[in-house]
Parts: sequence; C-alpha cells; structure tokens
Amino acid sequence: MAQHQSSKKRIRQDAKKRIHNRYYKKTTRTAIQKLRETEDVSEAKSFLPKVVSMIDRLAKRNTWHKNKAANLKSALMIHVNRLAAK
Repeated sequence: MAQHQSSKKRIRQDAKKRIHNRYYKKTTRTAIQKLRETEDVSEAKSFLPKVVSMIDRLAKRNTWHKNKAANLKSALMIHVNRLAAK
C-alpha cells in the first residue's frame, strides 16, 4: 500500500483517469458497432464523421494506438463506401 502522500494522490488520479478512459473507449466502441450495423447509406454517411472524430480523439490522447485508430477508420470508410456502391 502507498505510504507517501504523492503516491496516494497518484493512485487517486490514476483511478479517475481510468474511469474517464473507459467511458470514452466504451462510447466509441458502441458508436463503431452501431455504424457497422447500419444499412442505411445516408445515415451511415452522416454518422461516419462523428465516429472518426471520436477515434481521432482517443488516438490523440494515446488511449488507443495511432495505427489501431487508422485501421479502424479505414475499415469503417470501406464499409460505408460499400454501402453506397450497392
């Protein structure tokens, strides 16, 4: 167990940060899932920029690796373009 005041504070800060990160990760994963399940082209095209923004935000804050973010965005754009091609 932590003894020093600074290490106790660091534990509190880490717990708060972990909850914050979990919330934004889960929200983004849910939005990605919703976009992948969407069959309506116009709805998917309007929702895509919001999801991409969420992914970029997580990558910018190093919550997700930048390559993971790039792969997710690429896959989602391919999905939306295939919907539009149908």
